Amino acid sequence: MTAPSRRERLRTATVAELKDGARRLLVSGGLEAVSLRAIARDMGMTAPAIYRYFPSLEALVAALAADFYDELRETVEAARDAAGADPLDQLLAMARAFRRWGVGNRAEFTLIFGNPVPGLEEFTDACGDDDHPGARLGAVFVGPLTTLAERTGLRTPPPEFLERHLGDRLGPLRQSQGDLSLEIAYVFLSGWARIYGLVAMEVFDHLRWAVSEPQALFETELAAFVTQLTPTPDPADTTRP
Repeated sequence: MTAPSRRERLRTATVAELKDGARRLLVSGGLEAVSLRAIARDMGMTAPAIYRYFPSLEALVAALAADFYDELRETVEAARDAAGADPLDQLLAMARAFRRWGVGNRAEFTLIFGNPVPGLEEFTDACGDDDHPGARLGAVFVGPLTTLAERTGLRTPPPEFLERHLGDRLGPLRQSQGDLSLEIAYVFLSGWARIYGLVAMEVFDHLRWAVSEPQALFETELAAFVTQLTPTPDPADTTRP
C-alpha cells in the first residue's frame, strides 16, 4: 500500500481541522452559529479557501453528521464488545452507551437525530442505504437481535398480524439491513422508538415535568423492553432448560 503523499496528508489534516472548527461552533452556538466565515476566521484562512475542501457549507455539515454517526457507532460497539457474548447483555450495554453519548453530546445528537436540517435532505434521505453511517449504526443493534432470534426466538405479535399491518411497509428498513425478517425488523424498530424516544426527550429537556431523574426512567423502560424480547417459556415444554 502506497503511503499518502505530503499533499494528501496536508489535505486530510485540513479537512479534520475544518470539521473540528465546525463542531466547536455547533456545540457553543448551535447550528446557526456554523458558517464558513466563522470557521475560516478561527482557522486564519479565507472563507473561499474552504471550497477547495468542501463544495458548500451543507457538504461540510453532512460530513460532520457522518462523523457523529461513526463516533456513536464506535461507542456502541465498544460497549457491546465489553459486555460479553450474551446478546441481552450486549443490548443493555449498547442502549446505555447510546444514552450516555446522547446526553453527553447534546448538540451532536440534535444534528443527527433532531428536526431535519435544511440542506441535508439528501444525506438524511440516504439513511436507508446500507453504506450510510446511520444504517451502519443500526446494524450494530441488529446483530444481537438476530442472535437472540436464532437462539430463543423473539416475542412479537402473530406473524400474520405483522404481515397484514406492516408487510412491505418495513421494506426500506429490511433492505438496508441485509433483508431482515419481518419479525426482527419489527422488534428493532419498536425497540429503537422506545430507546431513542426516551433519550431524545431527555436531551431536549422534555422530561422535566414528569421525572426528576431521567436515567431511572430509562433503566426501568430498558428492563421492561428486555423482558418483552424473548418468548415466555411454555411450562409444558421439557426441551427448554
